[in-house]
Amino acid sequence: MLHETTDPLMRAELFSVSQLQRHARTLAGWHELTSARGHDDWLLVRLAENEVVLRDAYALVSDAVHRGRQITPAAEWFIDNYHLIEEQIRTARRHLPRAYNRELPRLANAPTAGTPRVYHLALELISHAHGRVDGEALRAFIASYQDIQALRLGELWAIPIMLRLALLENLRRVATAITEGRREREAAAGWITKMMAAAERNPTDVVTVLAELVAANPQLTTPFVAELASRLQAQGTALSFPMTWLEQRLAEAGQSVEHMFELATQSQAADQVAIGNSIGSLRLLGATDWRDFVEAMSVVERTLRGDASYGTMDFATRDRYRHVIEGIARRSALTEEDVAHAAIRLTREHSGRMAHVGYFLIDNGRRTLESTAGMRRATAMLLR
Repeated sequence: MLHETTDPLMRAELFSVSQLQRHARTLAGWHELTSARGHDDWLLVRLAENEVVLRDAYALVSDAVHRGRQITPAAEWFIDNYHLIEEQIRTARRHLPRAYNRELPRLANAPTAGTPRVYHLALELISHAHGRVDGEALRAFIASYQDIQALRLGELWAIPIMLRLALLENLRRVATAITEGRREREAAAGWITKMMAAAERNPTDVVTVLAELVAANPQLTTPFVAELASRLQAQGTALSFPMTWLEQRLAEAGQSVEHMFELATQSQAADQVAIGNSIGSLRLLGATDWRDFVEAMSVVERTLRGDASYGTMDFATRDRYRHVIEGIARRSALTEEDVAHAAIRLTREHSGRMAHVGYFLIDNGRRTLESTAGMRRATAMLLR
């Protein structure tokens, strides 16, 4: 029977920037957050699983190279850049501590229950960009999502690590396809070796080997058929009978050798593009100024700039102010954006030094802002 691999690649319809923007708004309208905090380490577990799959794929392909086997262009890309993949796995693990992972808002209606919202966004972007991420598309995607739902500051800071995890997921799926294709081609080559040995002993013995192949009933995947047909054709009349059998089997399934060759070529090209895009995107992540990205995307940042003096401060001070906003929102029923607006409103109700937003964030006015936001104070804070 004809059979294809079951681990789907992350290749949804390729979207333009404007299509990505529409898709982001659709996702924002569909996403529902759960009030439950995350208590599992699913992302870290998946990262560990991906690491094993990628390491095994590297070992398999490297072994094929050492044995003089021909490998696909995608496999060449993979082994040439495996050192970068290992580095990205270490970076992902280092930048996703368990406590941070559990703080991220999670989806109630994701395909995998409890998936962090920002990880689902990363997967969607990687899928519809076929692994290629650039600054323009990313900013347009996130900005359009926030037209409907604002992301929290912690989520914006998590975007680079979530993109890294999504790209590693994409690479894992391509590596799985490469691995399965390598094994299928090795299996096909094994049958050809048996047939050639039989033909050298006695041409009629080829029928016996073919009978063994039929009895084994291998899954006729694209890599298996393409390798088998290519090697049979190379042997000419010596293995013409097995070639006729293969053509008949394919015809029964509505296929042909030529079509299987086309499918194999298309699949290898798509794998090569996916590998190349993913590797290029991983490099981009390391070269991006994420501080600039977060400030450009943050609704809290945009709100706080309602205080004219805020924009003149250095990054460290602005970041300190934003962290205060996060902390108050976490202990109140307000969103981070609501807390930021409350702080700006208080400055407009006062004059002098109290007209500066910093007074209500890190100075004596903080209690006033906390009270305005209805912040729940921890027992330890109440006892001070």
